[in-house]
Amino acid sequence: MAVSGVSNTSTTYTPTVSATESSDDATAATLNYESFLKLLVAQMKNQDPTSPMDATQQIAQLATFSQVEQTIKTNKNLESLLQRTSLSEADAVIGKTVTSADGKTTGVVKEVKLYSDGIIAVLDTGKELVIGPGVKVK
Repeated sequence: MAVSGVSNTSTTYTPTVSATESSDDATAATLNYESFLKLLVAQMKNQDPTSPMDATQQIAQLATFSQVEQTIKTNKNLESLLQRTSLSEADAVIGKTVTSADGKTTGVVKEVKLYSDGIIAVLDTGKELVIGPGVKVK
């Protein structure tokens, strides 16, 4: 869910990658990895015994797919860490006075809404403010 439509702000926080995109990438890479293994087994079963497949290339291909799989696992761990950090950030602003980057919106944070791509503070005035670059917290 993208954060948009927040009034009285001149700067909005826009992340470059969402959790959904990372999950989609993980699914696609898993399918490709499984496809690679099926292809490798098929190649081994059907190769010409007098001209076998080059083992060096085979190992290099397998290593590349393993690296992709490990990168995806690392991304999932980073997403989890970012979610925990976002929860800490959200808790830290409750009860504090925040001011938008343009100085037009200010108030005490009474609650926060946490989305996959950012935090929105609900102020005591009823207005909402995206917590992002340029927002002052006192």
